[in-house]
Amino acid sequence: MNKVYPDAKSALAGILKDGMMVMSGGFGLCGIAEALSDALRESGVKDLTVVSNNAGVDGIGLSRLLETRQIKKMISSYVGENKLFAQQFLAGELELEFSPQGTLAERIRAGGAGIPGFYTKTGVGTLISEGKETMDFNGETYMLERGLFADLAIVHAWKGDTAGNLVYRKTARNFNPMMATAARITVAEVEHLVPAGEIDPDHIHTPGIFVKRIVEVGTAQKRIEQRTTRKRPGDATPAAATGVEV
Repeated sequence: MNKVYPDAKSALAGILKDGMMVMSGGFGLCGIAEALSDALRESGVKDLTVVSNNAGVDGIGLSRLLETRQIKKMISSYVGENKLFAQQFLAGELELEFSPQGTLAERIRAGGAGIPGFYTKTGVGTLISEGKETMDFNGETYMLERGLFADLAIVHAWKGDTAGNLVYRKTARNFNPMMATAARITVAEVEHLVPAGEIDPDHIHTPGIFVKRIVEVGTAQKRIEQRTTRKRPGDATPAAATGVEV
């Protein structure tokens, strides 16, 4: 079975449909499947429910799908870096399901493991718990969270082989390995594609059994959400605005 495709557009061909649920790996701009998300935009598929830790930043990543109104609902833990997201949400044009970050990660992991739901203390007694079933364990109240399983997962890896085995680099691993297991079809973009058998089995993070299609996109641009610097001796300009360098 040939899993290798020449570009992101062909890697998604024949598997997209309106109204589908898509998991998109990454954390902020680290480890996002930028080529595949751009191919989603170009396809014109709409009414998407997208599961992602966040919605990128204006003009980059998933935000480009917000520009074209292709996303109907986001399931996320943080969306504070995206002005367009806020505008659409406040205008009632975009649905949002907030999930605490650890809970979101576990919902994805559970979906990939075939677990339909689990109980957690996180969010009990807050807006997050409204309408959710609760149960007491050892005198403590827990609430039921549902596992997530998508129609499509798009992930980014540092290296992959032609059998679909993937290796992520450092913090770019983030949500990608969990999402790769939690979808009917997983499509991976990799910076470096090598022949099957070249990756040491002990170094593989996502086994190829989970990956249906793979595309080589070259070395990814290392984007920074907010660049923070300090004034150094001899600098003529003040330090940049505060933020977090990623």
